[in-house]
Amino acid sequence: MILLALLVLLQTAPTPPGEDPVAPYAMSDANVGGGPFKGVAMLEAFHGVAGIDRIVDDLVKTSQADPRIGDIFKGQDMIRLRRTLKEQFCVLLNGGCSYTGRDMATAHKDLGIQAKDMNALVENLQAAMRHEGVTFSNQNAFLAKLAVMKPNVVTR
Repeated sequence: MILLALLVLLQTAPTPPGEDPVAPYAMSDANVGGGPFKGVAMLEAFHGVAGIDRIVDDLVKTSQADPRIGDIFKGQDMIRLRRTLKEQFCVLLNGGCSYTGRDMATAHKDLGIQAKDMNALVENLQAAMRHEGVTFSNQNAFLAKLAVMKPNVVTR
């Protein structure tokens, strides 16, 4: 019985087309790194799942081209990154999604991210949210949700 429970916990979703396979891990919305907002007001402020998709696509594109942090993304599975970021944002914004990514510490463990790297990423996220028309106060509320992840992301 315990072995069966462990096998269920250590499952991973089938590898979507274009993504690199990863070692099995315990999938859980708890891996998202924080709790979701209550209600749908924040989801609506981000223009729903379609708005989340546009924000993440803008964020990833801008960050890859950003000379301050672009090298961090080289050699990474960008298809998986886009998908799991969209899931993460959707879970945090209470959009009815599930998160299939790894926990924040595991996902960022070998990237050598410094505080200045995270600051640059946050600037790019703010620009993407502005571009989507998310108000400043809603941006700040969302960034506060993400800020609790910093100790698990910044490793240097």
